[in-house]
Amino acid sequence: MRHSNGIRRAAMATTAVTAVAAAVTGILPGTAMAASTTTSTPPPACPASALQVSAWQAAHPPVGTGTGAAVVQFTNVSQKTCVLKGFPTVAGAGNTPLKVTPTGKAAAVTVRPQGKAWVKLTFVQVQGEGDGYCVSGNTPAAYPTMVIGLPNSGKHQVALKDGWWAQCDNKVTATPVSAVKPS
Repeated sequence: MRHSNGIRRAAMATTAVTAVAAAVTGILPGTAMAASTTTSTPPPACPASALQVSAWQAAHPPVGTGTGAAVVQFTNVSQKTCVLKGFPTVAGAGNTPLKVTPTGKAAAVTVRPQGKAWVKLTFVQVQGEGDGYCVSGNTPAAYPTMVIGLPNSGKHQVALKDGWWAQCDNKVTATPVSAVKPS
């Protein structure tokens, strides 16, 4: 009898544990529990209409003479969180494309409403004053605005806050979109 009492107590304990588990989880004994299919959907890409774009000369251009840099800022002016990712395309006013050399690794940047993201553009500067020249011998180009594009986020025409975009050789080195403001 002692043996059957032990089995009876174990069965009662198992039943009690099952009842508590059913009460806590809402799952009835003998029913299967479905795997959770809840996933977090990432925010969509920022549409062009959600972005306000501005640019200025970088405070710290790369070391060496003849190299300039600009910081391009993307501000989310919409009421929804969205994502920016990738390297920019760059063209001078009048649709003169510049050859973009990417540097760094691209990652998605989540931009909340009024949040900001940046890219840094580095280019070969025009030398001299009003009669500027390119060390390469190419003809310098000066643009009042540049058209900066981002994958899935449109193209944006932007002027430098502190001058014109003047560059040589129709090429630029660009960082990917970043949540860290470059200097």
